[in-house]
Amino acid sequence: MSAPSVSALSRFRYQLAARDSRRKVKNVLFLSFLVFAAILAITPLIAVFIYALKQGFAGLSLDFFTQLPAPVGESGGGMANALVGTAVLLALGSGLGVPLGIAVGVFLSEFGTGRLASFTRFSVDVLTSVPSIIVGLFAYALIVVPMKHFSAMAGGVALSIVMIPIVARSTEEILKLVPVHVREAGLALGIPRWKMILRILLPGSAGGITTGVMLAVARAAGETAPLLFTAFSNQFWGRGIDQPIASLPVQIYTYAISPFEEWHQQAWTGAFVLIAFVLSLNLLTRLILRKRT
Repeated sequence: MSAPSVSALSRFRYQLAARDSRRKVKNVLFLSFLVFAAILAITPLIAVFIYALKQGFAGLSLDFFTQLPAPVGESGGGMANALVGTAVLLALGSGLGVPLGIAVGVFLSEFGTGRLASFTRFSVDVLTSVPSIIVGLFAYALIVVPMKHFSAMAGGVALSIVMIPIVARSTEEILKLVPVHVREAGLALGIPRWKMILRILLPGSAGGITTGVMLAVARAAGETAPLLFTAFSNQFWGRGIDQPIASLPVQIYTYAISPFEEWHQQAWTGAFVLIAFVLSLNLLTRLILRKRT
């Protein structure tokens, strides 16, 4: 091989090596930026959880989960009524919002053509972004004003409105992942379409739909504004769904703005319990989704 050819080959190899080095440097820089962005995104969550743990862990005790709030000026007591009230409100909200949300999701997935479907999908998207305080005002005007008093039922309706769009959109997206040939196989057997949806599509998508439901419950569990206008609160056990009922978010808010140090401690403990509950639901949702995948 002649000398000029060797020189040209060497320059070509040098250019390839330099280009490869620049590509590796750019790749490392871009990857580092993505890692930094990810850490920056999760830092607020970790900081909030650690701070709530630091402030609220000292107040954790059996009394917190079993006792009613202590009268003003007395130490001790707990938030048992608020914990039970939150469970009741979530049950009412889920009982109203989950079936309706699943039905809307099925409609959008299986019959999602035409103006009605487009308007429904647009309405669901808008409802997702509506501030929860507006939902509370709507439930207040719809139920509290005619009944002339606050009630757990009004709170459940408000939470159901918060849950409906989340359940509907998640159900729609999960059902869209079901292959078309599964639907065609059911219809080819002579099964009516409604029965194919109930017997094949929904059972086959139960894991994904459950994930959406759990996310909706986690979102509703931390809502405070709708409950201030609907369920209000009390310092005792609930006496029925037609009466005001305590809830953990409202109890935390009430204690946090009080001038009593003992109530401040219980507010932090309640905040930690609420954050732990929401975080546990989200982790359980991710676990179910991973197994599903």
